[in-house]
Amino acid sequence: MKKVELIEKMAQDADISKIAASNALNSFLTNVTNALKEEGGKVTLVGFGTFSTVHRNARTGRNPQTGEPIEIKECNVVKFKPGKQLKDAV
Repeated sequence: MKKVELIEKMAQDADISKIAASNALNSFLTNVTNALKEEGGKVTLVGFGTFSTVHRNARTGRNPQTGEPIEIKECNVVKFKPGKQLKDAV
């Protein structure tokens, strides 16, 4: 499902305009992003899941085409752990 399809579905389910659904979705995405940017950022949606950030240290990897070692920079990555209701539904 793409973002446009999700907006259409949200508008239909909530009986609101597509513009209002788009604004709500954009607000949700912005607020989740801002929460994850904070130190120890975490967003928990009970039953759905938890978004959190994890720090990965720099490490040496391999180029899959040539087999040469390459340096992978340290970074923060987003992790998602599904909740029980989501696991059961899928």
